[in-house]
Amino acid sequence: MAALSAWFWNERFWLPHNVTWADLADPEPGVEYPKAGHVLSALPLALGIFAVRLLFERFVARPCAYLLRIQAEITRRAQPNAILEKVFTSITKYPDARRLDGLSKQLDWDVRRIQRWFRHRRNQDKPSTLTKFCESMWRFTFYLYIFTYGIRFLWQSPWLWDTRQCWYNYPYQALSPGLYYYYVTELAFYWSLMFSQFTDIKRKDFLIMFIHHLATISLISFSYVNNMLRVGTLVMCVHDSSDFLLEAAKLANYAKYQRLCDSLFALFGAVFMGTRLIIYPLWVLNTTMFESWEIIGPYPSWWLFNILLLVLQVLHVIWSYLIMRIAFKAMVRGKVSKDDRSDIESSSEEETDTPPPASRSAPPAKGENGTNGHLAAGAWQQDH
Repeated sequence: MAALSAWFWNERFWLPHNVTWADLADPEPGVEYPKAGHVLSALPLALGIFAVRLLFERFVARPCAYLLRIQAEITRRAQPNAILEKVFTSITKYPDARRLDGLSKQLDWDVRRIQRWFRHRRNQDKPSTLTKFCESMWRFTFYLYIFTYGIRFLWQSPWLWDTRQCWYNYPYQALSPGLYYYYVTELAFYWSLMFSQFTDIKRKDFLIMFIHHLATISLISFSYVNNMLRVGTLVMCVHDSSDFLLEAAKLANYAKYQRLCDSLFALFGAVFMGTRLIIYPLWVLNTTMFESWEIIGPYPSWWLFNILLLVLQVLHVIWSYLIMRIAFKAMVRGKVSKDDRSDIESSSEEETDTPPPASRSAPPAKGENGTNGHLAAGAWQQDH
């Protein structure tokens, strides 16, 4: 075990040349540097955030939803049937014509009745608009808070105005209480999303979002351990700038304020592309790749950090393309497409005997289930 730990914490990987862990262990009195153990404090905080979320959704978000006349829809439950339930849970939720004919003969039901049963069974598992509203309101509140905090903190930080300050005297950069709070709160929030994903609305992009949250947690933790916190705060602030707008668009959608929803989504798209395609590469990547090379020089964890940030930029380009696709479709149709991952199916579906269209079954990364809000709810929370 000791050998594995020594291999993982190899100084030649984590730290610049001629710097050791011992150099960072005993700073001057009153000065503290980030330590790997600090990231563990995010776990109990994540549980606290999750508990606050439950209280918020019940005592704040739900009353707000009622004021906006958003109620939990009452969906008709499917008639208990062991054979159909087995097909639904083990084989497919959208049986094709051949399977429908086989089930019709086996149960002595007509095909239309079996289609109706599957429609009711699918709707039975889908969340109500009230549930989605409460979830989005919590995320909107947190994203707005953490973005506001980040702007206030960075406004007083010299590296906001001169990004070269991220690397002067690196890695001997003291950890301030504000910097610690900003980082650990962001990390704890994404841990709370990892926990809550198993109880939240289940969508088709569950695995994608699970990997996304895991990658975000890993990147935040990685930058904390090797004390790249200053540039890390810039990365977090850039990404937080559009998240609350996305959730606001979803809230407007659930409340049926379509014009407000479309306006917020347009604003979200503009901010997203401005921050991810202009500010991020010209400001953040410029300092992590070029200014840092000039001031401290490259070393193994530096290479890994920049590779991860470049991968993130590739994702920014892909996501921006998807946003523009949705915006184009919105202009053609007159409004932003609805979210087809979690809405209750309309009664017209029971008249069909074919599987759902590709947009219903394709993963959100392909951009087929566009929405003012949920384009991103899944694929990006960005994501980050």
